[in-house]
Amino acid sequence: MRIHVSHATVYRYDPPANGAIQILRLTPRSHDGQYVVAWRIDVSESCRLQAHEDAFGNLTHTFAIDGPLSELRVTVDGEIETQDTSGVVRGTVERFPPSLFLRDSELTASSAEMRKFAEAATGDEPDRLTRLHKLMSGLAQEMAYDPDPTIVSTKAAEAFALKRGVCQDFAHVFIGCARHLGIPARYVSGYLVGDGAHAEQGAGHQAGHAWAEVHIEGLGWVGFDAANDLCPTDAYVRVAVGLDYLSAAPVRGNRYGGGDEVLSVALTVDQSSRQIQG
Repeated sequence: MRIHVSHATVYRYDPPANGAIQILRLTPRSHDGQYVVAWRIDVSESCRLQAHEDAFGNLTHTFAIDGPLSELRVTVDGEIETQDTSGVVRGTVERFPPSLFLRDSELTASSAEMRKFAEAATGDEPDRLTRLHKLMSGLAQEMAYDPDPTIVSTKAAEAFALKRGVCQDFAHVFIGCARHLGIPARYVSGYLVGDGAHAEQGAGHQAGHAWAEVHIEGLGWVGFDAANDLCPTDAYVRVAVGLDYLSAAPVRGNRYGGGDEVLSVALTVDQSSRQIQG
């Protein structure tokens, strides 16, 4: 599939801010099943984007702007070719051994209720891949999807207690349960074409999405999207990974000075009408 992404994040400050510092994880990498054809990031203010790689191997851009700043706009436009790999991820940059992703974080720490659920949902199934599919399907039935998108990342235990959440919450709960079962799991941020029942709805056709990846000996990293109860297909664009949302967030930063901050996001993810040559 050839996918087009158009993503605009706009911050408005009243009164104007004295400045802002941002880190962007908005640039995908090419790997098996995903090829970045073209990708561009622009910032409305005159500044220099500094390209880096973070500890997890994600492509990042950072910038600092001096004010007064009444509005800041970050825009992304790109095209990606994808293939369905049944959720198996290969050819990625891996900086750490899988065992690192057994480490809990504040957002993924499991509660007693989550641990009991994970054990009941998977039973005594000896095959790890089958066990994870049972966990994913069980979670999809246990929690209701919340149609209202949020930029606030809820702790896994809180979302599970409420039995509802957005894609971030499903990913955090799945990760916390998998780690309790002794399986390395990590958070993935990216995009999903409108085929998914539970891609986050934004001002555009679709907005960002989140899911999990787990490491299976002999197979490698495999994606699981509990919000949609399926493994990622060619409708998914994989952008960044981390222990949880905070280490894979598309945009993070601070502004200093000024008054209230109002954030708006307009994002469209759809199948490109351009034809692939060949």
